[in-house]
Amino acid sequence: MFRWYVINTYSGHENKVKANLEHRVETMGARQRVRQVVVPTEQVTELKDGQRVAVDKRTMPGYVLVNMEMTDDAWNLVKNTPGVTGFVGSRNKPIPLSQPEVDRLMHRETAERPRTRAQFDIGETVKVISGPLSDFSGEIAEINEDAAKLKVLVSIFGRETPVEVGYDQVKKI
Repeated sequence: MFRWYVINTYSGHENKVKANLEHRVETMGARQRVRQVVVPTEQVTELKDGQRVAVDKRTMPGYVLVNMEMTDDAWNLVKNTPGVTGFVGSRNKPIPLSQPEVDRLMHRETAERPRTRAQFDIGETVKVISGPLSDFSGEIAEINEDAAKLKVLVSIFGRETPVEVGYDQVKKI
């Protein structure tokens, strides 16, 4: 019976492990035992140079999902793949994922909009480039990634005034 299992890898080597494992499955004729290898990712919108760019970000660094039939041969094939440090579970008995866990990791249950990740830091100086306060400069006091907004302290008539602006309304100085 095919089930989903989680394997540990070196962080940052997930795609390399996926390629190595898929290559080993093909060359060793184990396609009937290992069905699919997935690196869990989500699409995140980042602002780079004022432009929105969609980027795939790993949701579970250091882990790869494998849909396989757990046999001794398949276990050895996966375990001995370069970059794999082991299965999640007890030492000799990997624990399969439940279907709700698989759905959550594969983002099947909801079609949520891509999150926007801030390319800004608190205390950084930015210039407002659009809206009623365009051409004003200020320091970032707060970052709200859920709403994709920044709270910027702008000096108006010699007083610092907090202003809420979107990521796309400012640029780094």
